[in-house]
Amino acid sequence: MESRIYPEFSVQYPLLLTTIMKRPVGLYPNEIGVVYRNPQTGQYFRFTWQEWYDRTCRLAQALKGPLGVLPGQALEPGDRVATMALNHHRHLELYYAVPCLGAVLHPINVRLSPAHIIHTIKHSEDRIIFVDDLLLPLLERIYEDIKDTVKKFVYISDNPALPQTKIEPLYEYETLLKEQSSEFDWPILSEDNYATLCYTTGTTGLPKGCLFTHRQLYLQTLHLAAVTSIINDPAAKYYGENAVPMIITPMFHIHAWGAPFNYVFAANKIVLPGMFTVEGFCELVQTEKVTNTGVVPTILAMIVEYPELGKYDLSSLKSLGVGGGALPLGLKLKAEEKIPGFTATSGYGMTETAPAAVGAFVKKYMSNWPKEKLDEVRVKTGIPAPGLEVQVVDEQGKPVPHNNTTVGQIIIRGPWIMMQYYKEPEKTAEVWYDGWFHTGDVAKVDQEDYIIIADRMSDMIRSGAEMVPTVLLENLTASAEIVLEATDVGVPDPIWGERPMAIVTLVPGAKETEKDLLKYLEAEGVEKGKITKWMLPDFILITEAIPKTSVGKFVKIAIRKSLDDFLSKAKKTSELNRQVTTGA
Repeated sequence: MESRIYPEFSVQYPLLLTTIMKRPVGLYPNEIGVVYRNPQTGQYFRFTWQEWYDRTCRLAQALKGPLGVLPGQALEPGDRVATMALNHHRHLELYYAVPCLGAVLHPINVRLSPAHIIHTIKHSEDRIIFVDDLLLPLLERIYEDIKDTVKKFVYISDNPALPQTKIEPLYEYETLLKEQSSEFDWPILSEDNYATLCYTTGTTGLPKGCLFTHRQLYLQTLHLAAVTSIINDPAAKYYGENAVPMIITPMFHIHAWGAPFNYVFAANKIVLPGMFTVEGFCELVQTEKVTNTGVVPTILAMIVEYPELGKYDLSSLKSLGVGGGALPLGLKLKAEEKIPGFTATSGYGMTETAPAAVGAFVKKYMSNWPKEKLDEVRVKTGIPAPGLEVQVVDEQGKPVPHNNTTVGQIIIRGPWIMMQYYKEPEKTAEVWYDGWFHTGDVAKVDQEDYIIIADRMSDMIRSGAEMVPTVLLENLTASAEIVLEATDVGVPDPIWGERPMAIVTLVPGAKETEKDLLKYLEAEGVEKGKITKWMLPDFILITEAIPKTSVGKFVKIAIRKSLDDFLSKAKKTSELNRQVTTGA
């Protein structure tokens, strides 16, 4: 008799998020795996891995039963289940119950404009929305526009009682779970089943949707886990199973940079703050002995300038990844001075890359370098994540020389890069061609093969025949002790086409002026050869706040729309130079 083999359970065994979900409960069922602190009440919720897994099974039962969610199949999305939720244990449960059932999780970026939120809900054709109590007013505001698309709503709260609201039909999360069994037979899906749908922030148009399969997210998770075995940075010893990470990046933003998958796979104790506050961050680090987290530069600046920082024991914090914008060396040094013993490093990704793409990496021959030189390495954008091909190419598609000068566009390909924009083939064709995904980000490559972000292609300042990389100016400006945040935009010039304008906010209590900042740029930039004199901004504006996106990036398109207003308040550097010369 011919023996039967089962390739679907060997060489064709599917790579599923279900496998990641089951790992910690199989290893450490009785260990605390998930900690959530309500940011309003300060109340703590702690769950063992077994308790969290049981709740996730109950949620899957509810999705399949009373909520009627239908799974998809390979490359054909199942029902879209949306969340309007912050960083808490229930959102983490949804991150697994929905895709492991075979449906598609759509974490709605609640910091988008209401019009863009409505667009993403209608475009994705969300069948169900899970909504936090804090975000219910936002849902009520857009309800009339989306009620014909969304069929059911589920209310999430630490106080499980349905509110008075026009939204219907409305279910209550905890009640749904109580009515279900904690036993669930997870389906064996195709690894090409779509798991998540994330939308871009839409800074240059309507948000675009990016679908990711189980296979893509599984492979990204494994490759990021592999980094901990090859990294040469001293902070690497805090990346193992004993790490205590806090997920600060919103879970509605590009998979919170992969954290819900990475940390569950690593069986770490995961700390969830609900929403970010500096006070909540400090308390959780002190109470839970948090070892690592990830933030955008603006969040790091808020932590650095928190007046009560010294009152907390933050000694457990060892590693902090910074993305969503370049990490200025000055901000890194300020943070490490305020919180001794931890290291901040840079990284780069985007919605279309799920988001892992490039990260700072200390090469083995650098491990004994002095801290000053290693700090310069850690603020570079970095090298490609294992498993990806990344190049910086010129307009002819040829790799630029590795001379730390020539700029080009970053192009990427690899197993977890999005295949296409959801239902937008024309937009897909604009970025996917010649076998590469074209990011639209401008960078250079140095002699040691490190990629260094220079700008978005749309943000480069074209001054005469030269390009002014704004990230270079922004990093130099942010290195001043008096500067909290800095950005640069191009303003029209009758001779040169465009010239730079610097827009900055100062650290609390700083009294310095635009003239002081110009003197700093000349001394630290021009005289030390970091920039040439013609790169100096023609205008400098010190302001109270800089427009930002939902995830803390500077919104240069908003600045350009109000350019006349910004220019009317800015100081001309030619006038400031005259003041410096005359001693005025």
